[in-house]
Amino acid sequence: MNKLKTLLIAALVSTATTAVLANTGNFAGPYIGIQTSAIGVELDSKYIEAAESESNTTTGTVGKTAVIAGGELGYALPLGDAFILDIGATFVEGEAKLKYNTTDAGAGNSDVTFEVTDQQTYYIAPTLVLSETSSVYFKVGVVDADIKIVGDVTKLTELTGEVYALGTRTQLASGIYIRSEAGIQEYDKLSTTGLGSTVPTTTTVTADPTIAYGAISVGFKF
Repeated sequence: MNKLKTLLIAALVSTATTAVLANTGNFAGPYIGIQTSAIGVELDSKYIEAAESESNTTTGTVGKTAVIAGGELGYALPLGDAFILDIGATFVEGEAKLKYNTTDAGAGNSDVTFEVTDQQTYYIAPTLVLSETSSVYFKVGVVDADIKIVGDVTKLTELTGEVYALGTRTQLASGIYIRSEAGIQEYDKLSTTGLGSTVPTTTTVTADPTIAYGAISVGFKF
């Protein structure tokens, strides 16, 4: 994760060293748009069975890819001839379901399924304006999502994490813009315990969800 952050920042700094001064007025102001994202979800999980004399741990990784849609809105604040600060939010509907088999035999009677839905991201994006129509930015922010856990375990409803991304924005004189972006969302660790029916109360299931994505947005700057 730290390597990804370093690469994103280095790419933005490298672009800044070759940029010429540009007028930020074409980018400044409020905007609203629609977004389509291709995502890849990875879930590293552990299933820990604690007994009186021993503890058995099963680990596994599952993944899923999907295409989901959403929207974005924000405000671009000019900070000089070549820089703006983009403050905004994205709202993405859709579902990524990941099933972790907790039984060695694969019977499925104690499987646990994680469903991540309805992401909301709040971000700031320092942006370097390269010309009257093009810019590049580095985005950092926080992301919240709904989480549904299916199985004989305690339930959680919310998931929080961080987002880091690098992108470009093309702004036309008509007000229409096109944004392309690649990034990663890293969520906090999940932890849930068995309820005693098919999953013993001495059992703990933990997971580390990570989402890598590429997104295209089209919208209008007022």
